[in-house]
Amino acid sequence: MQQSPRAGREGDVLAVVSQSGPAVSFFDAASDRHLGDLPVPAEPHELCYDPTQRLLWCTLTYHSGYYHANAGRRTELAVIDPDSRRIVEIVDLAPEHGPHGLALDTGRGRLYVSVESGEDRPGGVVVIDTSTHRALGRIDTDAPGPHWFAIDPAGRTGYATNKEAPFVSVVDLERGVLTAKVEVPGSEGLAVSADGAHAFVAAPYASFSGGAGERPATGIRVIDPLTASVVDTLPTENVVLPVHLTSTGKLLAGELRMTAEPGARLGRHAPGLLTVFCADTRKRLGEVEVGLFPLTISSSPDGRLGYVSCVISSTVDVVDLETLERLARLDIAKLGEAGAHGLAYVPRPA
Repeated sequence: MQQSPRAGREGDVLAVVSQSGPAVSFFDAASDRHLGDLPVPAEPHELCYDPTQRLLWCTLTYHSGYYHANAGRRTELAVIDPDSRRIVEIVDLAPEHGPHGLALDTGRGRLYVSVESGEDRPGGVVVIDTSTHRALGRIDTDAPGPHWFAIDPAGRTGYATNKEAPFVSVVDLERGVLTAKVEVPGSEGLAVSADGAHAFVAAPYASFSGGAGERPATGIRVIDPLTASVVDTLPTENVVLPVHLTSTGKLLAGELRMTAEPGARLGRHAPGLLTVFCADTRKRLGEVEVGLFPLTISSSPDGRLGYVSCVISSTVDVVDLETLERLARLDIAKLGEAGAHGLAYVPRPA
């Protein structure tokens, strides 16, 4: 008899950002019971769990709003104790600003944070020591707004996606330099394969300008870092924002769907899709409907459960990744239009 995907998760916690809360909400991973909310400064976006220090890092990206439509960019990260559910420190990266993407190298004790460009510098990645919480330096990405950032398992190569720049920035993490620009027509979320041989990048950029002209085909570009080129594309019907790779080799993509509405320039949001591929064979395995505007995807350490946060419906869908059945939908409190965003799975203390 197959074991329930919830079995053995007692004491594990799912942490969820409410962008306009502004807060981080905590849920029991076995029962979905709401454990409480931690108010944080505006406006939180992404989360990253450091198992070595047993801390959550949360980017505080804007004073209000979102990319290209905000009331000013913030400069801080909140460091959170997930057990006591309190902020233990606010790390200020000034003059760097607009922190968003997070990638962790537990072996070297390094946290990489993408930041937006300023008048005197291009966008880049700030390197933080996870034990001292202090910045060690920055790596330029030669793009105005690197938004998501991911590293290979060896901790040697990093990838920054750029919404407007027509390339993905590839950086050498050991030397701290930009080494390549892979031609991609604007990009969103990304993930790196377990062997580091490929990066999977959502493209094109999800532009809501409504401008005329032919758009590039939607899908996930497969990048070979050795040749710094796109070697394949996994097609999708709709534009993709978040991309996530599970420990079992499943590639998860969040498709944004809109429906036509008379008098509305962009239409209205329709339920999104969680689309699942096999990262090795690049074959499509199936899909399941989720909430409005999927923006972040995560999974349990064993790769059995997927979590999809949807910012407009302000919900998190919990999905059995073996059966592609939605097991639950968590409601995340919000004060404005933007709700559920960053996600992190926190295993119970040893």
